[in-house]
Amino acid sequence: MEKDKFQSLSDIIKQKKTVKPPAYPWQELALRVIKELGIPNFKRSAIFKACKEHPPYQIERALNDTKELCRQGSKWQYFFKIIDQDKDK
Repeated sequence: MEKDKFQSLSDIIKQKKTVKPPAYPWQELALRVIKELGIPNFKRSAIFKACKEHPPYQIERALNDTKELCRQGSKWQYFFKIIDQDKDK
């Protein structure tokens, strides 16, 4: 076998990327909302803010309602509409 095919252990360790886990549960929830609804980049900070300011059950309900009821169009707009309605109550 050729020696070029094998990498040294130090090269493998250098290539490894470390991914920091979210520091707070609301951050993890925000990342899940972003992924499941396909939130555009310019609205991601608003998702993080909503997840920080609202209780998790409210975010979960808005996420589930959005996935169930919004088949077309901008899901993020529908998500924020539900969050705003809950704020008024």
